[in-house]
Amino acid sequence: MTTSASREKTRQVEPFGDDVSTPARVAEPGEAISYEELQLAARNHGMPLEALAYDLTPTGLHYLLTHYDMPVLDPDTWRLQVDGLVQTPYAVGLDELRSMEAVTVTVTFECAGNGRARHEPRAQSQPWLVEAVGTAAWTGVPLARLLERAGVRDGAVDVVFTGADHGVERGVEQDYQRALALADARSDGVVVAYAMNGAPLPPQHGFPVRLVVPGWYGMAQVKWLTGVEVVVEPFDGFQHHAYRLRQGADDPGEPVTRIEPRALLVPPGFPDFYSRVRVVRPGEVEVVGRAWSGWAPVTRVELSTDGGATWADADLDEAPAGSLYAWRRWRARWDAQPGEHVLTARAHDADGRSQPREAGWNRGGFANNSGQRERVVCLPR
Repeated sequence: MTTSASREKTRQVEPFGDDVSTPARVAEPGEAISYEELQLAARNHGMPLEALAYDLTPTGLHYLLTHYDMPVLDPDTWRLQVDGLVQTPYAVGLDELRSMEAVTVTVTFECAGNGRARHEPRAQSQPWLVEAVGTAAWTGVPLARLLERAGVRDGAVDVVFTGADHGVERGVEQDYQRALALADARSDGVVVAYAMNGAPLPPQHGFPVRLVVPGWYGMAQVKWLTGVEVVVEPFDGFQHHAYRLRQGADDPGEPVTRIEPRALLVPPGFPDFYSRVRVVRPGEVEVVGRAWSGWAPVTRVELSTDGGATWADADLDEAPAGSLYAWRRWRARWDAQPGEHVLTARAHDADGRSQPREAGWNRGGFANNSGQRERVVCLPR
């Protein structure tokens, strides 16, 4: 059933056809990237893989996905409305939010569509390879504290979050909206953030405030936040239907939630400009990277230098203190011999989840944590 928020914020737009339950189009096998996908790729950007070297991704290098336009909000007049099934609805301004007791959480974000461009056939959408990731320190007020101030009433089920970004998606005009179950919304680490890496949020990352939900894919991290509504029925808005693991157009699918285990490596050596094929010299090469999971801490990383035929354990650095959902550095030594090689890594977490060489296919290209494949040419001696 549709919540009051989604009824007010969405409507059908006939020229664009389809409806809320229609999944994205899947490209024909071998079909080239479209003009529309190229437009998306020019607006959004991934993190250069060499930036895996940083514990915190520099703000300008952090991956970026904006569904619609970046709204321009006046910090002096902006208000966050907290209402719905609560005892005391209220609105809070930016100065008041900043005056509250703050927390800082270090969290790795990853787009749910990361790796989509390597699916065959692929969903027609933002054509990510593996770079849609970044880690930042987010400062703000725990959402649980804001909900406590409002006084959540008995019978509450979900909390709906509304952003100021507005557009049309698959025929539905909407403000961007997502929801969390009440228990998830009250979880430790869920923050209404106004700072990123110690500075005010930049416009592209949700100024003046955004939601931060540790461990969840990027679609849950609502930017340009304007509304928090407690509701009595499960949220049924567009973005709830859009992010689902579907095998067919009529498959209701399972919702996309937490980040699947993934390890990435910094491409070793130096690149060919156009192909990005890496070049190294013979001898010992240190291979380094990061690994993370939204389900549980990463406990093991393996490296393969022959495309996954054989594997060897990498060394894991200590996990960052108090950062359950931040990536973890790993490193390994490789005796590079002349010839061509394919490097890949895989992560395992404390819940027993392991990163596959090839993740299963779905229509949206979501949660594709297939292993990174870096082609490396080692020069002759």
